Amino acid sequence: MDDISGNKIIELERKANDIRQSIIEMLLAAGSGHTAGALGMADIFTALYFHVLHHDPKHPDWIERDRVILSNGHICPVLYATLAHAGYFPIEELKTLRKFGSRLQGHPHRDFLPFLETSSGPLGEGLSQAVGMALADRMDKGRSSDRTFFALLSDGEMDEGSTYEAMMLAGKERLHNLIAIVDRNNIQIEGFTEDVMPLESMYEKWQSFNWHVQEIDGHSFEQIINAVAQAKTIFDRPSVIIAHTIPGKGVAEFERRYEWHGKPPNAEEAKMALAELRTLGGKIKGENQ
Repeated sequence: MDDISGNKIIELERKANDIRQSIIEMLLAAGSGHTAGALGMADIFTALYFHVLHHDPKHPDWIERDRVILSNGHICPVLYATLAHAGYFPIEELKTLRKFGSRLQGHPHRDFLPFLETSSGPLGEGLSQAVGMALADRMDKGRSSDRTFFALLSDGEMDEGSTYEAMMLAGKERLHNLIAIVDRNNIQIEGFTEDVMPLESMYEKWQSFNWHVQEIDGHSFEQIINAVAQAKTIFDRPSVIIAHTIPGKGVAEFERRYEWHGKPPNAEEAKMALAELRTLGGKIKGENQ
């Protein structure tokens, strides 16, 4: 397991809080966008880009970089905010989200941001893209690679048949260089997942397709990082991390409410959310003093 110190966890908690504040500011400026999933995935994106991934913001086309394929592109505010805080582009640009002519489209578009690995929007495609990339990497016999391909997808995408086709192929090909992370937040745009289309037992579904499966608290940096470390020790099959998250995490008014899946905060709601997050940020900083 990855030995992560208490100080490092506090550092990551601070960064995730900053990213959540940026998400609220972006959505307010845009007047549209998805709130709940973006806030809920901030800890996972923070863990990846500030501890786990092999990447270099100064050289985004570095050939040995790990690949992150975001399938549920509607939560792109968390991707954009994380990339900006990691140094890929200025944080000030975040407020151009969804503006005409902006590089920060409502769904990630690789033509505008070449350091993205793929464009995404239609749900159910990202895992297939990641499987193709991981398979091609293994087939490239002219080089030795220890790159990891991370496919991030929503639980609602498991309503899509294409997801299961990708799961089946990855399991058959034993793609150990592939790690899927499922945002198990239990909501989708029409309601709770178990009311719309029951998904359980998700663990057993993935396992039946020959995947190594872990279930974690998606807000525990220790669990996130250790789950990835464990997945990298599996060499006979792909791995999936089912991350239980709270949609709208960090803002009590937004948490666990599917109504916040696809709407932005208005000015009053954003003011309230930012005040709550800044208070939380102050408490995190206080823990290290």
